Amino acid sequence: MFDELTSKFEDALKTLKGQNRISESNIEPAIKVVRTALLDADANLEIVNTFINEIRIEALGAEVIRGITPEQKFIEIVHKKLTNIMGESNEGLLYNIDGPTVIMLVGLQGAGKTTVAAKLGLYLKHQKRKVLLVAADTFRPAAKDQLKLLGEQIGVSVYTGDENNKSIEIALAGKEKAVKEAYDVVIIDTAGRLYVDEELMQELNKIKVSIDPQETLLVVDSMIGQEAAELTRVFNDQVSITGAILTKLDGDSRGGSALSIRRVSGKPIKFIGTGEKVDALEAFYPERIASRILGMGDILTLVDKAQREVEMTDVMRMQQKFQEASFDFTDFLQQMKLIKRMGSLGGLMKLLPGMNKIDEKTLKSGEMQLRRIQAMIDSMTNSERRDPKLLLKSPNRRKRIAVGSGYTDTEVDKMINDFEKMRNMMQGIASGDFSKLTNNPLLKKAGSKQPKQQKYPISQITDRDKKKEIKKRKGFLDL
Repeated sequence: MFDELTSKFEDALKTLKGQNRISESNIEPAIKVVRTALLDADANLEIVNTFINEIRIEALGAEVIRGITPEQKFIEIVHKKLTNIMGESNEGLLYNIDGPTVIMLVGLQGAGKTTVAAKLGLYLKHQKRKVLLVAADTFRPAAKDQLKLLGEQIGVSVYTGDENNKSIEIALAGKEKAVKEAYDVVIIDTAGRLYVDEELMQELNKIKVSIDPQETLLVVDSMIGQEAAELTRVFNDQVSITGAILTKLDGDSRGGSALSIRRVSGKPIKFIGTGEKVDALEAFYPERIASRILGMGDILTLVDKAQREVEMTDVMRMQQKFQEASFDFTDFLQQMKLIKRMGSLGGLMKLLPGMNKIDEKTLKSGEMQLRRIQAMIDSMTNSERRDPKLLLKSPNRRKRIAVGSGYTDTEVDKMINDFEKMRNMMQGIASGDFSKLTNNPLLKKAGSKQPKQQKYPISQITDRDKKKEIKKRKGFLDL
């Protein structure tokens, strides 16, 4: 997400490194890079020019206090402006205090409204709300079938109306059903339409007037770039949207849409779609997105993801296992499954500060290594998973695991030894005794100021030795 934009902002900061203060001469190259980055990200030209002028004025008037570098001050200013242009803070859904909350989804065809309806339904279901999805898209073939299938997948009711019903009739009947059956939220999936087609836009407005929704959310495909500004303006003029949902931010999106919607309509982005899965929907927090764009990570979103998946009792149990060094391979598999539920390893790593610089090749290598470890664990018996020391004592067991997983004896040996070292380190960290961490020979070598000792003098290292080193596969501690 925003990888290209993040990279360009980092280039802008390089122009300020080594400077003692912010001046007209050194700020202009940085601002020029930022302007180019935003335009390349398909942000609206008018919005970009306004944004750049605001940064220039504030940066030149900023006082750089002692201990703060010019590039750090520039980051602070840009972060503040990015947050401001995207809406300051998260604005949640408006709920009806008397009867069900009606949410109407509008937008272009192909923006992903039907999928968003299901994602939003699941999001609200996790908040313990009773949700009804209404398939009011009568234009697109199989739209109703798609929503029914998604509804079954997430365990949420779907109302499709009769075969010959018009969109407005289905929407009204769906709302009536929600009232009678005491649903908390009803989500109306309307047909996609071109905003230049006045007749279709008028029909959309009639549906809105008839159902009187608390929320009219514009679903915007983030890959449409600069067109997002005009799209938002017309839909807001025609049907008076209350907010937007930005989809497909995990794809080739350049991020400019996120900067245009709020400034053009004055209405907030409320959610963002970050993947194809039905649980890949996040509340939109401008300050967090600004941090991601500037390569500062997003710890709060990572915490939110973890809180949705992890029970506090599990956290306490795992902490006790760390302290007792009883963390086993079964626990490790559970942690791997948790990571998968939270998203890809690469996506999670990029939420950590500074981790955005890790290239895709390295992230894929890490994911492949986790799959190798899982294959080895899957070849273990239950008793071996619960007691890793059984494997340390028995070469025959390790040999059987190697055959079963398709890896070599050496690779299995390294994985098991690394796992044991990792358990000892975790025990030290969890108990507050860092001697086990600092005394670990691998970390001691890594932290030492002394140069690494070569096994052989450099002059004696042969091409064969180099090839052997390249072929070595990573273990736990190499991840």
